[in-house]
Amino acid sequence: MPASTSKSLRVAVLADSDTRWKWGALTANRISPKESAKSAKLSESAEVSEVPDADLRLDGFLLRGRATPTARQLNEVGVRADSLREVTAVEFLREMAKESYDILVLALVGGGVQAMLHGLAHVWQGHAKRPVVVTGYVGVVYEKLADGLLLRHGADLVLANSRQDADRFRAVYEGVGADASSVTEVALPFLGGAAYEKKDPYTVVFAAQPSVPESRADRTYLLDRLIQHARLHPGREVLLKLRSRPGEHTTHIEELPYQKLAQRQDLPANFRLVYGNMGEVLDRTDLLVTVSSTAALESLHRRIPTVVLTDLGVREALGNHHFVGSGCLASWDQLDAGHEPLPDPEWVSRQGVAADGEYVTAFDEARGRIAALLAAGELPPLTPYYTPVTAPGYLPGVLARHHLAPDGSPLPGAPAADKAPGPVRQIVRRAARGAYRHGVQRVAPVIRRMGEL
Repeated sequence: MPASTSKSLRVAVLADSDTRWKWGALTANRISPKESAKSAKLSESAEVSEVPDADLRLDGFLLRGRATPTARQLNEVGVRADSLREVTAVEFLREMAKESYDILVLALVGGGVQAMLHGLAHVWQGHAKRPVVVTGYVGVVYEKLADGLLLRHGADLVLANSRQDADRFRAVYEGVGADASSVTEVALPFLGGAAYEKKDPYTVVFAAQPSVPESRADRTYLLDRLIQHARLHPGREVLLKLRSRPGEHTTHIEELPYQKLAQRQDLPANFRLVYGNMGEVLDRTDLLVTVSSTAALESLHRRIPTVVLTDLGVREALGNHHFVGSGCLASWDQLDAGHEPLPDPEWVSRQGVAADGEYVTAFDEARGRIAALLAAGELPPLTPYYTPVTAPGYLPGVLARHHLAPDGSPLPGAPAADKAPGPVRQIVRRAARGAYRHGVQRVAPVIRRMGEL
């Protein structure tokens, strides 16, 4: 691998959705060893539109798939990069074989991380140097803990967003006999903003989620209660914060967008649907309501009153079980009556979102570990826990989804272009992606309802 001739720290981020691009790019800025002084200044006033430091070159790669973000979504996220382009897995691996980076952040689902780890191990064979490889989670980890963690094993750093997550991650790795030294405690990279001050008019924001809850009945219920709250409190502004527009996908598939459900409703004058950056919405929020969105952690960090709904139960399937002990669990009936939650300080602290100055040093451990690895020069080969020996019935399928063989090499016929796709190919690709999204949001629900007759 050729040595970098630039004095800048070169960082690459591979992401597969808008939210993971946001997490990956901001994480890259936070964990960069050259970012220590700057990050301290950003601790309580960070804006997610933060551009890379002059000494940091950030190259973004968007993994082509069902959730590849649109230009609108990327603009809404607001994170800038020195370069940004869409690639297939094999195209990305070819790029990593010829380019020299200092840090690589894999902001992907677990299976994507595992595939890239094996693919990178293959393309870096015989190279004297390689980047420090970092991965982690974009938010609350409330399901598939063991599965997701073991698929991320093999990276130099597996970032945990809180002390609680770090403890859980190490327990999983140690429990299967895997090296747990990669687990590194940090915090969510997009926390920040001004501390809460009461607004006029009082503004209630419901942070919607694409796949929680799933059923039409549950989503309609939540929308009805939000509208009812607006009618009961005409002096309040009530906002439904949406993640994506119909036809767009984010980290999770949204079969029943709230926008479409709202079209059938008679909406009060003080009720609005809003898009945009979550941090900017929180700037005008007096009460954040959600089922289990990571937005709750952003809100708690800024000391904004935050409610995690119990109306549909406290269940693992909803993810709100993660907030047991937080002091934030409440129902719409309680909110309609004027209830405001009081978060438990110890619980909040364990989640890495305490707005008491600790966030200034939240990334110091990661920066220190990366600086030491960069100073070491040659790094050992990537060694994921899953191999053709430890998981012969599982790993080949995970890799095949990204057109990789069990040894990490490209499968015959894997889609990989040596140059950018032509206009016709781009049109066909957009049409195919649109057809897929139409099938998910329109055709699939109809077929499912027919099957229930």
